[in-house]
Amino acid sequence: MKNIILAAALISASALSAHSQTTPSANSSGDTPAVATPDTKNATAPVEGANSFTQDQAKSRIEKAGFSDVKNLMKDDKGIWMATGMKDGKSVNVALDYQGNVVAK
Repeated sequence: MKNIILAAALISASALSAHSQTTPSANSSGDTPAVATPDTKNATAPVEGANSFTQDQAKSRIEKAGFSDVKNLMKDDKGIWMATGMKDGKSVNVALDYQGNVVAK
């Protein structure tokens, strides 16, 4: 158990890297639920963590959230799927976390 806590602390400490202002930054808070509630949005999203969504699943979830023309979909080192997409006629950066939260900036 101590090894798990130590590993989590080391991972959290190494996660303090700078992000672009237009890219949603990951939340490393350990008190967030593992699964998003469908009718609510996690205010701290995107939440970093082990993301099990495949690339096709990630694209599908982003599209179901109302984004079209999803491009450049890649998973970052924090487990967040990042892409660009169109919504309301504008190109935006969009992120999908392991909880299923879709966030745009």
